[in-house]
Amino acid sequence: MKVIKALVTGLVLAAFTAPAALAAGGAKPLHDGKTEVPDWPFEGPFGKFDKASVQRGFQVYTEVCASCHSMKLMSFRNLGENGGPFDSDDDELTEALVKEFAAQYEIDEVDDIGDVVSRPRRASDPFPSPYPNDAAAAAGNGGAIPPDLSVMAKARHGGATYIYRLMTGYPDDTEIIDDTIHFNDDHTHGELHQPSGLYYNPYFAGDVTANWHGDPRHKPYGGFIAMAPQLADGRVSYMDGTEATNEQMSADVAQFIAWASEPKMENRKSLGFAVMIYLFFLALLVYFSYKAIWRNVDH
Repeated sequence: MKVIKALVTGLVLAAFTAPAALAAGGAKPLHDGKTEVPDWPFEGPFGKFDKASVQRGFQVYTEVCASCHSMKLMSFRNLGENGGPFDSDDDELTEALVKEFAAQYEIDEVDDIGDVVSRPRRASDPFPSPYPNDAAAAAGNGGAIPPDLSVMAKARHGGATYIYRLMTGYPDDTEIIDDTIHFNDDHTHGELHQPSGLYYNPYFAGDVTANWHGDPRHKPYGGFIAMAPQLADGRVSYMDGTEATNEQMSADVAQFIAWASEPKMENRKSLGFAVMIYLFFLALLVYFSYKAIWRNVDH
């Protein structure tokens, strides 16, 4: 009886506190019905990564994101493996490309006599980290440690869509005056002051109550993030000639991070499809075997 009373009490409290929790803050819905998000080609049971987009995303990562964010679980050889962005029918070309990417960075190692020496990275080496440790990362970013992006698409609800929304969700510079963002739409009226060293993003979960000057019932979604807006039109010059708009770069880097989060996805899906076909015919075989063996037995 006590257990039932406790459950009922918990449900009643949840019913009353849930609206208050939602009102207290939270990120803007990723699918708001007003602005479009890319149709990710890798979604669905037969989805595959857009190899050209993943290649461009790798370029955005190396030229923009890698200055702060690591990918500790990725090695250069992953780029040329089956399903990787630079995998091709020409094995020699793939190997040469991966070696060239790796050789652009150096790594320290201990030689035979105990001295620390630097050498170009090999395909088997991991992606370089921008900071030697977390303390250095925090010191270089106002106390905030940039998260590792190896599995970011799996670690955040919404995956690639969340990354795309976050990168494109910053207010336009024309909307910010003296670190104050002015809201004047059908739902939100007021001013939001950005704390020093932080930046407002509606898709970053948080609570802006302390910095909101307006109707407390209609304060903006989102919170403040330590990462400043990173992508602007033309920030990267794509090697394939694609126009580097903010939306294009955000979609490409989101797809690259989605690939890095699950580089064997295409292999998994193709194997899973073959297994389902096998299990289907196995089930038919078992069923007809059962009917044949027990056809003259009463049960």
